[in-house]
Amino acid sequence: MPEFAAVPWGAALGDSYHDMLLMDWTVFQTGISAEDEGYAAVIVDTVSDSGVRALRSRLSIPVIGPGEAAFHMAMTLGKKFTILTMWPEWFPLYEKTIGEYGLSDRLASLRSINTRPDVTELLAGKEEIIFDALATEARRAIAEDGTDVIVLGSTTMHQSADYLARVLPIPVINPGVVAWKLAETLVSLGLSHSKRAFPSPQVSKDADIRTGWAR
Repeated sequence: MPEFAAVPWGAALGDSYHDMLLMDWTVFQTGISAEDEGYAAVIVDTVSDSGVRALRSRLSIPVIGPGEAAFHMAMTLGKKFTILTMWPEWFPLYEKTIGEYGLSDRLASLRSINTRPDVTELLAGKEEIIFDALATEARRAIAEDGTDVIVLGSTTMHQSADYLARVLPIPVINPGVVAWKLAETLVSLGLSHSKRAFPSPQVSKDADIRTGWAR
């Protein structure tokens, strides 16, 4: 059964390079003990894939980023994909990962509905307005950008996935679900990331990393 662990502190909205650094650091701190605690895999709960590569360096169990999982799933379902998100302040998060993964030529567009996200209530109570706005922007991506697949730009947008899948003529990928299914698959197959690609540190700083946030 999955268990959820919240970071002890961190970024508020992911709307700046300041927040991107905090997201990388606090996710890394929170996940670093997972293998020692007996977990079979780690899934990072953000499409920014914050801390994923650092955690792969420290851990031997699978570490899954919803962004990477969703983007590669999109490439199996179409030729071009669009990341559909809440506001353009999140675009740098995707630009960073798309560049790292070498997927720029498969990205049709970044699209947003220019709406400040509510990371506490998510989309609750705003479904009628938000869902329609997301669908409208997705249709623009199809007509104007030539996209074949829509990827939701945040795990906080998961409530819109079923609606968008019903009303759009192309696949809609819910990154959190894809990440979970990928983790299940890797664990069942006994696979994990290559330590040649993500070598372990020769000198571990686990104690400092675990306690550094409180200093």
